[in-house]
Amino acid sequence: ITQLWGQSIRCLLCPHNCVIPEGGFGLCRVRTNVGNNLSLPYSGLLSGTSIDPIEKKPLYHYHPGKSIFSVGFYGCNFSCPFCQNFRISQQVIDGLEKVSPHQLVDQAVSRNSFAVAYTYSEPLVHYEYVIDSSKLASEKGLKNVLVTNGYINKKPASILLDSIDAVNVDLKSFRDDFYKDELDGTLRPVLDFIKMASEKAHLEVTTLVIPEKNDSDSEIRRIAGFLAEINPAIPLHLSCYYPTYKYDAKATPVASVLHLAEIAREMLQYVYPGNVGAEAAHTRCPDCGHLVVERRGYLSRVVGLDKGRCGNCGISIPIMGS
Repeated sequence: ITQLWGQSIRCLLCPHNCVIPEGGFGLCRVRTNVGNNLSLPYSGLLSGTSIDPIEKKPLYHYHPGKSIFSVGFYGCNFSCPFCQNFRISQQVIDGLEKVSPHQLVDQAVSRNSFAVAYTYSEPLVHYEYVIDSSKLASEKGLKNVLVTNGYINKKPASILLDSIDAVNVDLKSFRDDFYKDELDGTLRPVLDFIKMASEKAHLEVTTLVIPEKNDSDSEIRRIAGFLAEINPAIPLHLSCYYPTYKYDAKATPVASVLHLAEIAREMLQYVYPGNVGAEAAHTRCPDCGHLVVERRGYLSRVVGLDKGRCGNCGISIPIMGS
């Protein structure tokens, strides 16, 4: 995923296609050029590991109620001024002990997790590590979950998704100018990744709703319409923003997110407002309204499913591992 570029190398992992001079780094801060070869000095340098509820990813239609071994990294190929994990995404803390893919998978097994989640900061910029770890995890009978911004070129994305079982993509806006002005990126590659992920893995999508940035009715309609064209059963999470990092705008009103969720439900069967109270997090049958999965915070309880179907009207409910 690199090519020579004069006295530099070009990294072909993500759409930035960074041209990296000797000793320099790409925009992600973790991929560098040593002797005109790609070097990964922070591979295996983890910002943290934890056992999390699967709902925290957020994944609501994938093994509800289970806990998952989660691993975080440093660096990111975006520069979001509202990043909620900016302390690990926008810098690298060197000198920590590295964890090999074998050690990582052994930790997941020893903690009785059914899967490994690559999350917290952007896992895609540690592509090689995630590839190696996910293959080893699969060999051990574990599932692999990717929580990502989806900013990756098509060829490496296709290879990675072959060993990934579930994905949550952070779709930050449906406007290219937002991606360019706020994140130093572009929209189209993320949309392409979402389509690709929908064909290879269980997919859910999250949009952080930011007042006066991406909270218009029309923008949420475009997001919902795009997902509905792929599959109207794709779960969409609309989360409340709160001020952090470089953004000091007031937090998103709960009423705004609830309103936008109703708009999205005109096209999508499963829309979940985030941080707005327990009732909004429940899963109900899109046909009859029967309660299927009850959620209280990050705690989930399957209450209305019968062999993958609504216990009341019998239609298929796409919840894996329930």
